[in-house]
Amino acid sequence: MVEVLKVGTLTGHSGSIYALARGSKPNMFFSGGADGQVAMWNLETPEEGKLIARLPNSVYALHHLNDQNQLLIGQNFEGIHLVDYVSKKEVSSLRLTSASIFDLLVVGNKIFVATGTGEVVVVDLEAFREVMRFKFSQQSARSIAFNAYKNELAIGYSDNFVRIVDLKDLNLKQEFHAHTNSVFCVNYSPDGHFLLTGSRDAHLKVWDVEEQYRLERDIVAHMYTINHLEFSPDGKHFVTCSMDKSIKVWDGADFRLLKVIDKARHAGHGTSVNKLAWTSFNNQLVSASDDRTISIWNIFFKL
Repeated sequence: MVEVLKVGTLTGHSGSIYALARGSKPNMFFSGGADGQVAMWNLETPEEGKLIARLPNSVYALHHLNDQNQLLIGQNFEGIHLVDYVSKKEVSSLRLTSASIFDLLVVGNKIFVATGTGEVVVVDLEAFREVMRFKFSQQSARSIAFNAYKNELAIGYSDNFVRIVDLKDLNLKQEFHAHTNSVFCVNYSPDGHFLLTGSRDAHLKVWDVEEQYRLERDIVAHMYTINHLEFSPDGKHFVTCSMDKSIKVWDGADFRLLKVIDKARHAGHGTSVNKLAWTSFNNQLVSASDDRTISIWNIFFKL
């Protein structure tokens, strides 16, 4: 049994909110969106958001650097910015692309930047310079996930494919036609055994990594595009969010739907839900929407 309680609505952004990132402390997270503003929030005092950066273009991607007071920001039609969020000053910036930046992932000393041209740009984090780029599709690279057990990346593309890249040499290991429309989100299960993908076709798919990414489950999960999926801190559950305005809670072991969070039943979002961040602060879930608000949810699991 799952109980959901909405505990707060955060305002301050003047446009759709596309990006969330957890911070160094369980109660800290960041948001960014169409207004180019990046804010820092504290779940202990959520009404006191702090503006840490203001950029001229939309922000689709954020990535917090662990153990540092620094946040990576992907600015559409430009590049990436490294910002010290304590001093609110830019540390470095790098012009990379005239296209959208859809995702950022840091593995070791490398930043992987997924772009609207289909290129994935690789940046040396320490030197903050581009070291290479690879392109396996003419269409957008939308989402990147890392499997530490296999030392490989999964990248979802707008040509409906998922491509698996060997982290050692960044060569293409495998590719498969995953969905009937753009693959908007990819995420590995915490044990690395499964890859979960969500698409504009509204399907949630589960792929068995140990069996050469054999399709394990195909679920019609939402009415419209699945924008994002996120595992709980303990790895036992995951959530999906969609253009259909809903958030859904799933069992991570057998992929059963456990709960639907929507406007009618839980005073949820009124428009597309774009991003999720499941924190370890009281197990609170954070959701961001086109309605320019961030919602905070308490989720309780009962036997």
